[in-house]
Amino acid sequence: MSVAIEWDAFLQVFVAALLGACAVVTFYAFGLRLLVRSGHAPVVSPAEFTDAITVVSEKELKRAAKQAAKAAKKSPLTEGQRRIALYGAYGCFALCAVAVVAGILIIVVGH
Repeated sequence: MSVAIEWDAFLQVFVAALLGACAVVTFYAFGLRLLVRSGHAPVVSPAEFTDAITVVSEKELKRAAKQAAKAAKKSPLTEGQRRIALYGAYGCFALCAVAVVAGILIIVVGH
């Protein structure tokens, strides 16, 4: 009994996975960048781990939120430009979701 590897199929899967991963990361990065430009900087409280090396205090978290609000006020963009950047961010996040769902459908339906 011998096993034959279809190298063409392997190469197709490798290229598709590489391009899909690059697309998701690129659109997510653009979405975050546009979200910040629109004045909606995401401020996320850190997770509490029992073995954490550094723990962000409540004071530091409030300071980060205050700096994000201050940066949003300093934005040179007009209100219309901010709205366009926000819609662009939502569009980039939607493209990320579409790429992930398309990949899952290809695996489930195409297999």
